[in-house]
Amino acid sequence: MTGYRPTKKFKKVLLGSGAVVVLAGLNAPAAVTFAEEKYHAYKIDQPGYKAQYGAWDTVGIPDEYRTNAIHAALLNSGKVLIIAGSGNNEKKFDEGSFDTVLWDPKDNSFKLVPTPEDFFCAGHSQLPDGRLLVAGGTARYEVLDGTVTRAGGGMRVKNENPDKPITFKKGTRFRSPSGVTYVSKFAVTVPKAKRDFKISYAKSGRMLPWKTSVTAAESRVFVEAVKDGKHAVTEKAAQYEIEGLKGEDADNAYGLAEKITMDKQDFQGIKAAYEFDPKAEKYIPVDPMKEARWYPTLVTLADGRVLAVSGLDDVGAIVTGDNEYYDPKTKKWSKAPFRYFPTYPALFLTKGGKLFYSGSNAGYGPADKGREPGLWDLETNTFKKVGGLADLDQTETSASLVLPPAQDQKVMILGGGGVGESDKATGRTAIVDLKEDSPAFKTGPELPQGTRYLNSVIMPDDSVFTSGGSADYRGRGASNILKAQFYDPRTNAFRDAAEPTVGRNYHSEALLLPDGRVVTFGSDSLFGDRDNTKLGKFEQRMEIYTPPYLFKDKAERPALQDGPRTPDAQSRVTYRTAHPERIERARLMRPSAVTHTTDVEQRSIELGVTKGKGEVTLAVPGDKSLVPPGSYMLFVTDAEGTPSEAKWIHVE
Repeated sequence: MTGYRPTKKFKKVLLGSGAVVVLAGLNAPAAVTFAEEKYHAYKIDQPGYKAQYGAWDTVGIPDEYRTNAIHAALLNSGKVLIIAGSGNNEKKFDEGSFDTVLWDPKDNSFKLVPTPEDFFCAGHSQLPDGRLLVAGGTARYEVLDGTVTRAGGGMRVKNENPDKPITFKKGTRFRSPSGVTYVSKFAVTVPKAKRDFKISYAKSGRMLPWKTSVTAAESRVFVEAVKDGKHAVTEKAAQYEIEGLKGEDADNAYGLAEKITMDKQDFQGIKAAYEFDPKAEKYIPVDPMKEARWYPTLVTLADGRVLAVSGLDDVGAIVTGDNEYYDPKTKKWSKAPFRYFPTYPALFLTKGGKLFYSGSNAGYGPADKGREPGLWDLETNTFKKVGGLADLDQTETSASLVLPPAQDQKVMILGGGGVGESDKATGRTAIVDLKEDSPAFKTGPELPQGTRYLNSVIMPDDSVFTSGGSADYRGRGASNILKAQFYDPRTNAFRDAAEPTVGRNYHSEALLLPDGRVVTFGSDSLFGDRDNTKLGKFEQRMEIYTPPYLFKDKAERPALQDGPRTPDAQSRVTYRTAHPERIERARLMRPSAVTHTTDVEQRSIELGVTKGKGEVTLAVPGDKSLVPPGSYMLFVTDAEGTPSEAKWIHVE
């Protein structure tokens, strides 16, 4: 990396006679380090350096607003919703203490938002009316191998009563045929059974009396033995009596379990769903999902509905393929095509309405299932695999995005690592052109090193800013990567950016702000030292990156003045501007909703530009699979790629 060099006079100040004496003594290494740090601080603060590489600044956060940023979403108010829930802190989970912080980057103000559920590891998606859908989260923390003291497992609770549903409170007891007692960890409601009416006929053709049959309804709940020890372990399927029920109730309701073990008990999901209203600045409950989900992906479709995919269910098992749609008009969920994916799969809406799975994901699921990229047709529920991807065994914790502009229909994957706690990390990038008849990934330029948890952000000038990550699982071995770079789709090459000062790995996020800067949050290192002997701490600092294009003369920055909030009947918007001749390009950019390096919301759409006297008219594509309904940031840029501040517009 090149940059400004200090003058000889400056070097003399750093390494003058006093410094030389120190260098000759026992503290020489410390003095050299001090000098190097001073020189580095000087170098990165020079105007020429910033104009070429940009600059980082740490955000001042009052103590009462510091939280473990697990999720981050840009709202159409320009504020950023930072969701922690319990924040990967089991003590806060046990206390029922859940956090959400609303941050306004304009004045660096913060606000605590009451958080009704543990949204830790939920899913989220931007809705057509500008609200944010948040669904799923944590019902129970994991218990690792070797630390399980009470046998547990999933219990299917049956109800054969066709007249009424039945609800069992948390703590309901189930007794096995051998007399071992298990207790439910959550409340569970079982719908009423289904009654089927059948008509039959005698040989003579005479109609016989009605015959009815009943199909039992069922729900799942996690149960745990009342007492410690292996006596409660069973590998045999059995029917369990529900204590406290008598008569017909005891006959109609019972439990079924295949096995109950002392194996590792994974995180368990919840069904809860809420919309966050950016005007009222509060969560509003909507109907819960049919399936409990922890680590799900939510993606907005062309018709404004949201598809919820994957996750761990209410007994800690990966959802086998029961996906569902959310309709923001009715606030209800319905069944979607059945298809399996690992948790937090990166699914992107493509032109024509199909979803492209890049192979990126964030963890749970077997190594040999659901890892191959492909195009998913929701109408026919068919999946066409897309080949050509190198290091296919290292798509977990990778980044991926629809390259700008979205009309090009190119998707890029960057970095990633092996499944689970693998120490594998790849520097591979690859790009697929979905407009081709037989699309296949082609290898792109290498990252500086193998990188997991890389955050990647689409910029208004059509570049992609990537930063952070680590070379090992959760930053193990002090492997955080303090590097950043831009990828240029036009040259298919990386160029250096200023280096961040805060390491980011697991549970970190980055997103574009309306003023053209990038903010980074979070990081959850497993260990805090190179030898992996000290437990890591969650990184609560925030950093803002100011790109090189904002270190040019501010007077040269394009600016849009008055204009509409929605396109007209011809899908056009016209804005007044003092210098329309300087506007070269316009981009409509969907705001991010990001977690676990997964951001399926962000996309940049090219707009048609017509310049007039003191104004510019911009044409928005009418294809809803290219421009899903919702709120967007509108940027215009000059010939050098310097962007305006964004205007918010709403696309129906």
